[in-house]
Amino acid sequence: MLGDAVTQDLRDVMVDSFISSALAGMNIAVLVSDSTSTAKIAPFQKQFPDRLINVGIAEQSLVGTAAGMALGGFIAVTANAAPFLVHRANEQVKNDVCYSNTNVKLVGLNAGVCYGALASTHHAIDDVSIMRGFGNIQIFAPCDGIEAKQIFAHALNHEGPVYIRMDSAKLPDLHDETYIFCPGQPDLLCHGEEITIFAMGSTTHEAVAAGMLLKEKGIRAEIINLPSIRPLEKRAIIESLRKTGFAITVEEHSQHGGIGSLVSEIIAEQGIACKLVRLGFPEGQFAVSGPRDEMRQHIGIDAHSVAKTAIQMTS
Repeated sequence: MLGDAVTQDLRDVMVDSFISSALAGMNIAVLVSDSTSTAKIAPFQKQFPDRLINVGIAEQSLVGTAAGMALGGFIAVTANAAPFLVHRANEQVKNDVCYSNTNVKLVGLNAGVCYGALASTHHAIDDVSIMRGFGNIQIFAPCDGIEAKQIFAHALNHEGPVYIRMDSAKLPDLHDETYIFCPGQPDLLCHGEEITIFAMGSTTHEAVAAGMLLKEKGIRAEIINLPSIRPLEKRAIIESLRKTGFAITVEEHSQHGGIGSLVSEIIAEQGIACKLVRLGFPEGQFAVSGPRDEMRQHIGIDAHSVAKTAIQMTS
């Protein structure tokens, strides 16, 4: 990740978005599954105690209750750990939210391997693949506070199901205040001609740092952040792949079903002559447990490993 810049916890941005929405008159209700500390929801709870519902450690009930509240006219938001939201409440997400088209916003906190040493029971390295498998749900992954604020504004105003993949790390801003998040639009962070590096969420910081390392070696990498997994406008991706002919995808997710799969599908469907390397957790395997930075190094998604892969590809 990037060095000494001022950092921000995206969960603070999330909670601020909930508070400002409620103050603006939106009929928002936030539901947690004994995850008040995980969601850092206390400021919202203090101002709007009647709008915070804690169902306890019962994720199926969490999502079912959220769907019921949405049918009653609320903008219902769930805020709990991604591995339990996606896995324990899988059927309710599919049937009560997506298939039933209820106005529920599902926030998957501590996604990827944020929980590190707590191992695979607490890892969410397949959440994007699962959500992509469902119909009728928008999927987003913010990489910084500026982007997160705009994604939550869109999600709360959008009528229908949304999944937001969230990180627990404190992250510096990659954007300035001129940035405008557009659902479906890839976010070009750096122009380049020799290789394209795609990333989502917090690994976008690894991609940007890798781009800086490559620039020192005389390699101009194009860095594309994918904050919007669904919807997705593919034109900018296609143009970049055709321009550079080499691509890397970087994600704290399985190589199956995430942005590596997404970019592979575009290459195949468009018949693009491009060599692609997908960096992430090996397909069909669980993540090893341990400190998060070490896990990233182990699977080659830290900045130095990404730069090394790019050099090998373009040599």
